[in-house]
Amino acid sequence: MSNKKQNNEKKNNRKNQEERRVNNDKDQKQGENTREEIKESGQLILDKNKKKNHIQLITIIGEIEGHDNLGSNSKTTKYEHILPKLAAAEDDENIDGLLFLLHTMGGDVEAGLAIAELIASISKPTVSLVLGGSHSIGIPIAVSTDHSFIVPTGTMVVHPVRMNGTVIGAQQTFDYFKQMQARISWFVSHHSGISEERFEELMMETKMLTKDVGTILEGAEAVEEGIINEVGGLKEAMEELQKRIEKRK
Repeated sequence: MSNKKQNNEKKNNRKNQEERRVNNDKDQKQGENTREEIKESGQLILDKNKKKNHIQLITIIGEIEGHDNLGSNSKTTKYEHILPKLAAAEDDENIDGLLFLLHTMGGDVEAGLAIAELIASISKPTVSLVLGGSHSIGIPIAVSTDHSFIVPTGTMVVHPVRMNGTVIGAQQTFDYFKQMQARISWFVSHHSGISEERFEELMMETKMLTKDVGTILEGAEAVEEGIINEVGGLKEAMEELQKRIEKRK
């Protein structure tokens, strides 16, 4: 073997080793970033599927936090984290669709509606999946996507607007509650198959909850009422989202 050929092989070997090292460092850094993103906000990019579509996963978990910080022991979804992430996903041409996993007790009404309105305004395909539950203001978020799923054992609690802390016993206070409930009913009815009248009936049901008024809907019941599109799990939600992404392309 000539010296020239030997030198070329050595150069190629060194080049291949360097490329492998760079790729390994890149994979390690991506893995660290993914773990950190999951730890901080429960969000990551799903891009290992056969169709190579980039799906933004966003979780709505625990109590939806508004302007006031909740206790450190509480599981919370912070709207100041979610809103920028949604805007970034809309702006990122590499993101093909968004999948929302919900397991929330509800929370701040204004923050929840803000998240729901922003999801509804996204131009890319969106799918939601209700897991353990999506209660109270979690309902508008669940129905704000293009298509919604709920697992068979999932639940949704429909109840009137409630307020903690000092409440002024005046007509204006009750008018405000009524106005807020009308906003929620309007949003849910315009993003699902239930009417405003029926949704408010479920809100005011007095025979189901022992310490409150409202209705508990299990998976199939939420679909029958027209709030959620289908009963299904992660497989069905991913298939629906992939189908919508391919159709959009």
